[in-house]
Amino acid sequence: MSDVVASPRLRSVQRVAVGMLLLTGAVNYIDRVALAIANPLIRQDLHLSIAEMGVLLSIFLWTYCFAQLPVGFAIDRVGPRLLLGVGAVIWSFAQVWAGFVGSMAQFAWTRVLLGIGEAPQFPLDAKVVRTWFNVRDRGTPTGVFNSASTLGPAIAPPLLTFLMLAYGWRAMFIIIGVVGIVIGLIWWAVYRDPETYNLTPAERHYLDDGEDGSHGGRVTFAEWRSLFGYRTTWGMIFGNFGNGYMIWLYAAWLPGYLEIQRHISIPHTGWVAAIPYVFGVIGSLLGGWTADRLMRAGFSPINSRKLPIILGMVGAAACTIFAALTPSNTAAVAAISVAVFAGNLAGATIWALAVVAAPSKGVASLGSMQNFGGFLGGALAPMLTGFIVQSTHSFVPALILSAVVSILSAIVYLVVVRDPVVLPDVAAVPAAA
Repeated sequence: MSDVVASPRLRSVQRVAVGMLLLTGAVNYIDRVALAIANPLIRQDLHLSIAEMGVLLSIFLWTYCFAQLPVGFAIDRVGPRLLLGVGAVIWSFAQVWAGFVGSMAQFAWTRVLLGIGEAPQFPLDAKVVRTWFNVRDRGTPTGVFNSASTLGPAIAPPLLTFLMLAYGWRAMFIIIGVVGIVIGLIWWAVYRDPETYNLTPAERHYLDDGEDGSHGGRVTFAEWRSLFGYRTTWGMIFGNFGNGYMIWLYAAWLPGYLEIQRHISIPHTGWVAAIPYVFGVIGSLLGGWTADRLMRAGFSPINSRKLPIILGMVGAAACTIFAALTPSNTAAVAAISVAVFAGNLAGATIWALAVVAAPSKGVASLGSMQNFGGFLGGALAPMLTGFIVQSTHSFVPALILSAVVSILSAIVYLVVVRDPVVLPDVAAVPAAA
């Protein structure tokens, strides 16, 4: 593989694209965890039980989960600029609407709309990285855009707790919704799909070097459907299930866990809940960097991703078990911080895996399929946790269950995910492996 480098123009495009992905992704995650931050006040105002709140937290995730399959195909057909611009406006309108609801049923509809609007974000991010970066350079920008999934939750607790206590939870939703609409319009104004660039031969060589020669074109429905015929696809779907389960147990219930199980006040929770996500940002950035380093050291594109994924998921499980069993609040927060670090190291590398495992024109499609698995686990986690806590009056069984699921999913990555999906085979519509 030759040592090609991006031109100054391409580097400028890369910086702007990744910067915008980080910004939109952070806003995306601030919006999706807002309900978890406002959990106690909304339960009080709308007279909801813990189990009912678990269901409400899961509605967004179920919608987001099942929107993944069609949205990946749409991204590969239409392109990132339109899908993220429209999606940001839709999810931000849902947040504004949430500020005016008067019942659980009305709130549920805002969560459905939020799930639909936010669905394109991360498959689209993977598409942008696959489009604008050489295969050897994709891990680091993947880690950067994935760090939005922890940067947003790190910012959200202190910021949203301040807005909620100063102006009320309804005004909090309205304010962040308006900000999201502005961010969506900025994306539309700044980002351009690659078809609008007249790339030089040297720039095209940089983007194509090390590829299978299958660049270009729009994915067809037959090609999209054929992706389900690969064991790698199913390994990515079921493997990501465990990572999504653990990530969303913490994203949905960490403030509630600190308040209910650890008896920490709401103002203090706003700051303590941010600590694990600072570690999560570091884990995400380190995951992408590690994948690139392993590949440059001679690991195959697939194995350079699998190793950090497996180690991260097993490490997150071990720390979660410790957090569940320790009587110390300080030790529990420290263990959760390491668990979130390890889980997001795995999460960033999971997206880096999608970028190298998929055929070029199907990267959003395969990425959304893996994300479907992750959010299938993510949708189950808040709901099951709510029922477990209500029936046992403890978060301990819920945390232990999350750790077990994470370990089982790590085994799936180890055993099932082996080879990339090669475009000529996709075109031939292979038999199921």
